[in-house]
Amino acid sequence: MRSTGVRARQAPRESPVVADRPIESEYRPARPVDIGRAVSAQRHGRNDPTFFATAPLRDGGVVWRASRTPLGVATLALRQSMGGSVRAAAWGPGAEWAIDQLPALCGKLDEADGFDASRHPLVAEWHRRHPDLRIGRTDLVFDALVSAIMEQKVTSMQAFSAWRSVVTWYGERAPGPPPRPLFAPPDIEGWRHVPSWAWHRAGLEPPQSRTIVETARRGPTIVRAASAAVDGEARDRVFISLRGVGIWTSAETRIRAFGDPDAVSVGDYHLAHQVGFALTGHRTDDDGMLELLEPFAGHRQRVIRLIYAGSGLEPRRGPRLHPEDHRDR
Repeated sequence: MRSTGVRARQAPRESPVVADRPIESEYRPARPVDIGRAVSAQRHGRNDPTFFATAPLRDGGVVWRASRTPLGVATLALRQSMGGSVRAAAWGPGAEWAIDQLPALCGKLDEADGFDASRHPLVAEWHRRHPDLRIGRTDLVFDALVSAIMEQKVTSMQAFSAWRSVVTWYGERAPGPPPRPLFAPPDIEGWRHVPSWAWHRAGLEPPQSRTIVETARRGPTIVRAASAAVDGEARDRVFISLRGVGIWTSAETRIRAFGDPDAVSVGDYHLAHQVGFALTGHRTDDDGMLELLEPFAGHRQRVIRLIYAGSGLEPRRGPRLHPEDHRDR
């Protein structure tokens, strides 16, 4: 059933969804891959309605992911064996697409050619400890773009809450037997027709909601142009041509949809501080971050992932940024 994007709320959570026989497959990586880290990077907070994990994959858990593929909604379940292979099952009209895309989601297309970790001793050490780090990709451009727009200039808590609300209200209940109900995001027309009061109720501020709605009007054209672009700079030009989309949003979209190993989210509230602290022991600004990452050009996002994987992060010293709630105004 195709989501129209105009009803006030999705079917009740307790409504059963018939689980047809799944398509099953096994992905056997040719090299060690941290599948859990590659896939979980696509998660939008602990209560993401498109994502659920019974436990970390390395501990025998199962990861469930709902998505709206070019062929329709799909639910994908992953379990990694001790030998590193991944057993997968998929339900729904988009099941075949989800199975075909599985290796890319797990990082198969991420090549570290030309990456010289020895340019910094800490990067070399983190790379030695995490040789299986790969950057996965979804190949779902519009969903990646919408989620990045939601995260502009707000706390992660606010953005994840808005994503959870709108996807649950206007998305489509995902098929299969996940442990809890999952929802696939709306299609492009569905995003376009989310009413203004629903954005407000979800806690998303008007600049972001207007950008999403206006972007949806050009959605298919944007998806085609970004998918056909030959590199990150070309994709930046596509995304930044949209009113309300800047370099941070473009970089986040490139990372999520295309697994771009060089994208850097300039303008992030925390990132420059973390990179500076990890590589020098001191905070820095965006210009300083770019200077520190310049020796790793082509793999700057890889270095950022290694920093987070290697726990080279600055300890928290103060209270978290308090989110503002405008819904009662």
